Amino acid sequence: QVQLVESGGGLVQAGDSRRLSCAFSGRTFSAYSVGWFRQAPGKEREFVARISWYGDHKYYGDSVKGRFTISRDNANYRVYLQMDMVKPEDTAVYYCTSPGKPYTGVDVTGDTTAFWGKGTLVTVSS
Repeated sequence: QVQLVESGGGLVQAGDSRRLSCAFSGRTFSAYSVGWFRQAPGKEREFVARISWYGDHKYYGDSVKGRFTISRDNANYRVYLQMDMVKPEDTAVYYCTSPGKPYTGVDVTGDTTAFWGKGTLVTVSS
């Protein structure tokens, strides 16, 4: 069973940067892709970014493209989401996710994603 634990959330000023971290355990990390989703109050879940198991393929949601960067450290079983030039509309709970099978991409809808962390809240003040 994969466990995912997010950290790094908090209050950040608009225009500033924040880095979220996701700690992965339970399986061989280098065989699993990882994604980030977010959900703002009263809104639907939104795909943010995903990264392949080797880190050579990355994909971003339109609302964060050019501002957020996903990366991974396979030696330390971690995935990062660097958030730059944050906006108030980035306020949300951010979730780390991973598929249930190795060498499988993250579904951008999140509907078939097997593993989810509990989330970390990011609040952007204007």
